Amino acid sequence: MNRRDLLKSVPLAAAATATYSVAQTSDRKYKIIFTGGHPGDPEYGCGGTIARLTSAGHDVALLYMNDGAWETSAEIRIAEAKKACEILKARPLYANQKNGHAIVDNDHYQAFQKILEAENPDAVITHWPIDTHPDHRAITNLTFEAWKQLKHRFALYYYEVAEDTQQFPAPMQYIDITAEVPVKKAACYAHASQTPDYFYPFQDTIASFRGLESSAKKAEGFILQLGSRFGFDLRLAIFAGSLR
Repeated sequence: MNRRDLLKSVPLAAAATATYSVAQTSDRKYKIIFTGGHPGDPEYGCGGTIARLTSAGHDVALLYMNDGAWETSAEIRIAEAKKACEILKARPLYANQKNGHAIVDNDHYQAFQKILEAENPDAVITHWPIDTHPDHRAITNLTFEAWKQLKHRFALYYYEVAEDTQQFPAPMQYIDITAEVPVKKAACYAHASQTPDYFYPFQDTIASFRGLESSAKKAEGFILQLGSRFGFDLRLAIFAGSLR
């Protein structure tokens, strides 16, 4: 595209953005799913955004790859996840795989797609594709394939989580979570078996850095997958809900 063609496209882009913004500032309630390799991942990476979305009246679910059982029992990890979700006013969901033994094959692609198809979300927020933990990468692959097979019917975003995320680029969207920090911290600390005193400061440092980038005290940053449809924007969903 040359400069002349680009200039011609500007009015069309502006019109599309205006229509998009008006559509999302309606009274509609959205369904958003945050996926995580383990219980606690979405809370650490997106807890402030989750709190803002549920406070705005949207239906939010945290879809965990597994129940987190490892050195700590499944019963304890599930109870902790339930408590964290109650704090954030979200719903826990499970893909029923095993911690540290993620499987990505045709059967698991189809099973995961059925979960998302049944939920029919407006947006799914998942791990960055090259996180260091294989469970993170696995659930991202499953999420991306479902997004592709379901013809991009939901918007797909990526988030960062503490020391597991590497080479995360400059976020495309920032959510100011300054007022939600106490709720986010409480949700993270609900996972008491996972040494939150050690891990939470890592994520809080990231929130401070994203805040500096976006003129807020604390913020969370997200990358929107190219090809995601118009009609959903994290910022507008929160803004629209606050007007109700």
